[in-house]
Amino acid sequence: MRSYKCRFWRIRKSVINADQQQLEDILRGLGRSSVDETKILLTSLRPNEVAMALEANLPNTRRVIWQLLDDEARNQSLQYLREDVRAEFLEAMDTAQLVAAAEDLDTDDFADILQQLPATITQQVLENLNARDRARVESVLSYPEDSAGGLMDTDTITVRPRHAIELVLRYLRLRKDLPKSTDSLIVVNSADEYVGILPLAKLLTSDPTVTVREIMASDVAAINVAETDAAVAKIFSERDLISAPVIDDNGILLGRITIDDVVDVIIEDAEEAVLAQAGLDVDEDTFAPVHKAVRRRAVWLGINLLTALMAAGVIHLFEEAIVKVVALAVLMPVVASMGGIAGTQTLTLVIRGQATGQIGKNNLLWMLNREFVVAALNGLLWATLVAVAAATVFSDTLLGFVIATAMMVTILVAAIAGSLLPSLLRRMNIDPAIAGGVVLTTITDITGFFVFLGLATLVYA
Repeated sequence: MRSYKCRFWRIRKSVINADQQQLEDILRGLGRSSVDETKILLTSLRPNEVAMALEANLPNTRRVIWQLLDDEARNQSLQYLREDVRAEFLEAMDTAQLVAAAEDLDTDDFADILQQLPATITQQVLENLNARDRARVESVLSYPEDSAGGLMDTDTITVRPRHAIELVLRYLRLRKDLPKSTDSLIVVNSADEYVGILPLAKLLTSDPTVTVREIMASDVAAINVAETDAAVAKIFSERDLISAPVIDDNGILLGRITIDDVVDVIIEDAEEAVLAQAGLDVDEDTFAPVHKAVRRRAVWLGINLLTALMAAGVIHLFEEAIVKVVALAVLMPVVASMGGIAGTQTLTLVIRGQATGQIGKNNLLWMLNREFVVAALNGLLWATLVAVAAATVFSDTLLGFVIATAMMVTILVAAIAGSLLPSLLRRMNIDPAIAGGVVLTTITDITGFFVFLGLATLVYA
């Protein structure tokens, strides 16, 4: 999974760099070129590039760009906008415009947009859709957004095992257009139960007189509609899929998931892994109003303040010892920092292992034992070096013993906490990628300060 995330980050960065000059031309055009010239520049961009241009500008400029786009370009770009930015434009769209957007977007993308709207407006839009589109959108809306059902598109091409290849080819020619990312047709029986897939490559190279049953792949497993989006991304990664059928518990075909939706999941997970640790929302607008940014960040800052006060309370307990031995105040950050780094290394490794399915209940204790041994060896090495340095600089052998012991204990506790925290937080329905760092830092700080200052109090008493 990590290799896929890194790959798509590199692709996204290269696209941004390649189009930067083109985007700059558009922005300059807004200031000094005619409206027609600017419109021509905008029409040369793909929908995702239009979305990037909108997100990269202040709200006033965004509205100017939005007004210069035609209806199809607006609708297509909506699916690529972050939720905060998209909300700005959705608020100004009436029911007729939202219904028109349904025709330009895939079912799953349009369902994502509807989920941002108030329930009353969503209901109005659904009532104005034709029966076929409404049934498709309602089908996707009935599943959680982060599940296979929330990702799937109901626009599929199905064939029966008894059909001849010649008949299938004739049917495809009558359709003229195929759904995007179609690399295979889905084979179902008369009860719409999933049977297998018919790859297009196999279809085009086989004898037209044979039946679908003779050349289809019946060993390709479908994805259950209840699977999480992370599990779907893992399946696509492991099987190198372009698309995959989605079924319910009874094996009935419901739709399909395509690689473009999985890429979005991978990119969003990568962004969330970076931003969530700082309490930032992956969909937060870079140019959001001050009051929104303050409200969102205040909660996270408050949590960090509480954890910092807890560590400060531990230090306050040993105030007398710090006053007597000033060197303790100098060396306290060293102990806490070493524990924090050691714990973060273990925490990150375990979270990644659990996300990729490499670490589970069966091998978690083995991982805990391994990380404990690694921490013990690293702790012994660095504790010895720091002890010698502290004893030499402050001419105090006892101080070297105190900091070495405290560092060993803190690093070992950090390794244990880093190994067990992800599983404990998941049981409490808390994302370890978001809360793990804060909890771990609190544990290592309190442990490091308490052991270091407590031991120093005993030694120098």
